[in-house]
Amino acid sequence: MSDVHKIDSWSTGLALGRSRATFGWGSADPERVIGRKKRRLAVGGTLLLGDAVVGWIALTVADLLTRAFFAETGSMVWAQPRLVLMLAILALLGIYSGSARCPYARFRMRSIGILVFVALHSFVLQQTDDLVAVAFRAACESMLLITGTFYVEYLLRHLLIRDGLWTAPTALIGCGPAAQRLYATLEAQPELGLRPVGFVRTPADAQTASGALPGPVLCAIDDFEGLSRTSEVAILTSGDQVPLVPTLESGPLPVEFILLSDAVNIPTLWLGLRPLGSGLGIELERRALLSQNRLLKRMLDLAIAVPAAILAFPVVAAFALLVSLVDRGSPFYWQQRIGVNGRPFNLPKLRTMYRDAAARLEEHLASSPEAKKEWERYFKLKNDPRILPFIGNFMRRTSLDEVPQLWSIIVGDMSLVGPRPFPQYHISSFDPEFQKTRTLVPAGLTGLWQVTARSNGDLDVQRAQDTFYIRNWSIWLDLYILFQTVPAVIGGNGAR
Repeated sequence: MSDVHKIDSWSTGLALGRSRATFGWGSADPERVIGRKKRRLAVGGTLLLGDAVVGWIALTVADLLTRAFFAETGSMVWAQPRLVLMLAILALLGIYSGSARCPYARFRMRSIGILVFVALHSFVLQQTDDLVAVAFRAACESMLLITGTFYVEYLLRHLLIRDGLWTAPTALIGCGPAAQRLYATLEAQPELGLRPVGFVRTPADAQTASGALPGPVLCAIDDFEGLSRTSEVAILTSGDQVPLVPTLESGPLPVEFILLSDAVNIPTLWLGLRPLGSGLGIELERRALLSQNRLLKRMLDLAIAVPAAILAFPVVAAFALLVSLVDRGSPFYWQQRIGVNGRPFNLPKLRTMYRDAAARLEEHLASSPEAKKEWERYFKLKNDPRILPFIGNFMRRTSLDEVPQLWSIIVGDMSLVGPRPFPQYHISSFDPEFQKTRTLVPAGLTGLWQVTARSNGDLDVQRAQDTFYIRNWSIWLDLYILFQTVPAVIGGNGAR
């Protein structure tokens, strides 16, 4: 059983590996092909238009900033020719193909394309003697373009999902438990670009009743025309199904195949593939444990946490005063948490609860069986009697109570991104193996759980998402989570 069979829907979508091949099954349905082309054209065109608008604004602003700070900027070119170059590079990378990839991979490809574009036009095509001005403009362009295009795609993706354009109709070959779990995962994660439309019955599924499936049975495995009429993508949910698929020489039919890996407990993001004769090898790396990656992560932490702490100081001081006015006593509190390599540290937070919070909680749980059940599952309460009126809920919903943890990042106790440093009563609910796994990387101010399920995810979801992050760490994943934190905080989804 692979990682895709677990609760973690993020690892599920990415563990597909997207090992692609286009197999031929007779002639394609012309209307189906046209419909697929229209959908992909709509997706690609929408993303292209969004990047064009953001790109023009970003390049213009970068030029204006450069002119404001530098008297001599050399020969400056208009934004439009540079914009065409940027869009061309992103198009070559497949950003506008209309065939959706997982959000992590798209973020990495888009960022690399923008950095290549900025380096090319700034230091190769640009003719100027003022290298400082060129470097300043390049830095401005990189930050504005990566940030702007990320959030525009985030917005457009939600609109395209709403209109049913982002996701490709996807058939799951097989009706077994793995296919059923994958069906539910793809339904819950439309941003992965695959919309399950049903199952394809194989000889091994003879005993599976159609009524027990979460979706319809589209056809049998030998009904190739039926599959092509209903799906753009087909997922082989077992390696045993590969011989059932015709070879490439059977004729052209634009059906994209994804082979679901049966490998267990492996990193599923940024996998490297290596041909081994007639077989296929998967290259595995423990990136989070490499010393150079730890250094890179630490540099990113300091580069963001130090200026953020300086800017946040007046905000923290103002809310500390408000807390003191609502409930007398220190506006801060420190609680011991477990950090990297099992080393304990004191975690600072702005106080959002009454000073007698423990007594209030005990009394509430004793009088409410429903609240006790909710607490045992989530270690959170929707209606928590410990929370300070208004100010406490506001700080928790916006995560302002966690801003003092920037100090923990600066001194090295925490990182910007990582598993949350839960209290001991929360940690003790996990099995010993997972408790040890969490200490392989620094605890984080934000993380995958916070930007997805947050408090709506129970202990199993938290375990799965933390495990996925630790196994698949990369600087790109950290950056993606940092960008994704902004809409998560603004929306306040799952915050308690």
